[in-house]
Amino acid sequence: MKTYSAKPLELERSWWVIDAEGLTLGRLATEIANLLRGKHKPQFTPHNDSGDFVIVTNVEKLIVTGNKYTDKKYHRHSHYPGGMKVVAFKDMQANRPAKVLEIAVKGMLPHTTLGRQQFNKLFVYAGSEHPHAAQKPVAYTLKSKTTKEVAQ
Repeated sequence: MKTYSAKPLELERSWWVIDAEGLTLGRLATEIANLLRGKHKPQFTPHNDSGDFVIVTNVEKLIVTGNKYTDKKYHRHSHYPGGMKVVAFKDMQANRPAKVLEIAVKGMLPHTTLGRQQFNKLFVYAGSEHPHAAQKPVAYTLKSKTTKEVAQ
């Protein structure tokens, strides 16, 4: 039996829209990373970009579990002495809510040229509006349990 390897021209890409209101950050980021990589498709090929486009709305209403809202920190460094910058999750969520999800998803993708190519298919918006109506995105339902389902 021969191994099938999907060619880039054979792939069909879908557009998915996800409403992030009330969803957990890590669980949502995992689902998005799998959609961007194309792991939900039967013709998934690890060395090709076989993933779909993902639009995420209402990111400012994401939640985190435990004490992460106050304890989680984001670090970056300018490569100069004393150039360490630390931002708390609650400040990042208040000022740049889309960046919170982007950082989480980017960390779950391959750290290669292919991963950067897959990350470019992610569109994150803080509000409920997005400019991609012409692509006719389909609403995506998450496969993992959300906080809404666990609370009931």
